[in-house]
Amino acid sequence: MRTIACAHLLGHPDAPMASARQVAIADGRIASVGPATGAVEPIVALPALVNAHDHGRAIRAGAIGAGGKPLESWLYFLAAFPAIDPYLAAAVSFGRSALGGVGTVMAHYTRTQGFTDLPTEAAEVAGAARDVGLRVGFAIAMRDRNPLVYGPAEPLLAALPADARAEITARFLRPAPSPAELVALADAVAARAAGPGFDVQYGPNGPQWCSDALLGAIAEASACTGRRIHMHLLETRYQRGFLDQAYPDGVVRHLDALGLLSRRLTLAHCVWARPDELALLAERGVTISVNTSSNLHLRSGIAPLAAMLAAGCRVAIGLDGYGLDEDDDALRELRLAHLLHAGTGFHVAASRAALLRAALAAGRLSVTNIDDGGAIAPGAPADLMLLDWDAIADDRLRDDLDALTLVLTRATARHIRELIVGGRTVVRDGKVMGIDYPAARAEALARTRAGMAANAAFGRALPHLERALAAHYEPEYPCC
Repeated sequence: MRTIACAHLLGHPDAPMASARQVAIADGRIASVGPATGAVEPIVALPALVNAHDHGRAIRAGAIGAGGKPLESWLYFLAAFPAIDPYLAAAVSFGRSALGGVGTVMAHYTRTQGFTDLPTEAAEVAGAARDVGLRVGFAIAMRDRNPLVYGPAEPLLAALPADARAEITARFLRPAPSPAELVALADAVAARAAGPGFDVQYGPNGPQWCSDALLGAIAEASACTGRRIHMHLLETRYQRGFLDQAYPDGVVRHLDALGLLSRRLTLAHCVWARPDELALLAERGVTISVNTSSNLHLRSGIAPLAAMLAAGCRVAIGLDGYGLDEDDDALRELRLAHLLHAGTGFHVAASRAALLRAALAAGRLSVTNIDDGGAIAPGAPADLMLLDWDAIADDRLRDDLDALTLVLTRATARHIRELIVGGRTVVRDGKVMGIDYPAARAEALARTRAGMAANAAFGRALPHLERALAAHYEPEYPCC
């Protein structure tokens, strides 16, 4: 048994910060919480953060020149990354998440490395998750339409020079597997890789990229297996426009008719969701992952988080691989969401407790398919983060300062003294304990740089594709 005596402790998102508390950990769970019986350490204990939507990328998007791009062109910049060893890529991604304070993370696996079959690759990713020490949700990307734009690709291809057209066609216009084949693949991945701390899920990319036949098959499979579904929805206004045309009665009602809306579904973004859609999502028990920094980086908009909460939606917080400083700092992401959505003046639109529930608790079901944790309480999983109180409050002038206010105002990843997941120390003083993170990151960068030459033809085609995409979505505004 391990005992931690804390200067301050947040036991639950709805509770006030308590002072001089002692936590006992045994067998991966919280054994007891009570008043400290002796001297306390200058640390603040909080439940470990949850990243409810991410993609498990090893290298940040800015490294490939994708900064400042809208989603509809940014996605294709990611294709310029060469494939590298899947264990290495996952270890770097999960290690970076851990350093940012995340104990539980969703990996919507939209880019495979492709050296082996997917079940074998997923088993490598699961091994990386175990070695780093995180709880991971692994959603298999599934799509069967609209490989280039939302609608027919021919007009876009016609706008490209011949060489660029040939490269783009060869890379993206391939026959899609059938719905039955995609569901079977996800089930095969689950059979090979799923286990404690690694939950395999169906991951349809979004209704603009998935046929009704595929979405219906996924809904049926989820109902039969109990497996969760993780999907993007209404991230950009271009998606809103396409889906409004495709589904005049509303895309959310359409998804409901297909059987997708249930407590087993997590939707990433919903930036452009309407009040009636939020009400239906709340009624069905769907979780929404709000990804504030990513939406700002990709010029997608600002999610109506306060309206989601008012409608009764279960809201979680994700980083989507694109934190404010591209560093996966989940404490900074929590602060940004709090500042952006809290309200104006004396009007509170989204309470502090609601944001803490979103960051600490709500996403655990989305990622693990187990609705537990998010608290430091007897019997709860021992997933907690210890922050350096002296560093956070080094200039305090009063002894009665609200520690939680200072944490929300100042704390970043650099203040993390320790991250504990399931009773295991995952990060201590800036070091990932289960892997050699600096060596893994250096190796991932070296392999990526060595592989860049193989994508040279695509690199030459990319500026032409970007201009054509801009003209397709915004014909009145010249780009690039």
